[in-house]
Amino acid sequence: MNSIPNPLPPVLDATCGSRSIWFDKAHPFALYVDRRREHHEGVFGKTSPAERTLDIEPDVIADFTALPFPDESFWHVVWDPPHLLDASPSQWYFKAYGTLRSADWREVIGGGWRECWRVLKPGGTLVFKWADVSISTPEVLSAIPAAPLYGHRSGKKSGTHWMIFFKPPKGN
Repeated sequence: MNSIPNPLPPVLDATCGSRSIWFDKAHPFALYVDRRREHHEGVFGKTSPAERTLDIEPDVIADFTALPFPDESFWHVVWDPPHLLDASPSQWYFKAYGTLRSADWREVIGGGWRECWRVLKPGGTLVFKWADVSISTPEVLSAIPAAPLYGHRSGKKSGTHWMIFFKPPKGN
């Protein structure tokens, strides 16, 4: 699919990738967006070709910095943007998550956040997932024009941060 459904579901995953964070990878309440549709199979790291495949199959192909939806379209937005700087196209992480460029990552992250916020309805929530790999969480938050309402660290080294932003209802 690459047509925008009407009506829109209540949840947007603005950077779905392989939908790795989803328990139900085809949840009927969600619309999955990514800027690419790809299939990868091969040797990445120490695995054999048959052991590692990756499918990125969004419902809609679009970049998170220019979402093709009207303002205030979704009640809930999930945003897990690329978090590596200048990764090589041959790396598994590049294929799975994409990469940011050192030269403009602040503009890309800030623009992506504003775009996700634009399509979020008043009274809605934006979940931002960030991994402290190339850019620290405090540093990435300095590129975002708001502070999270709350969040949580997870992962083996507590390097992944889940942050929740709340868009107040109009008039508040």
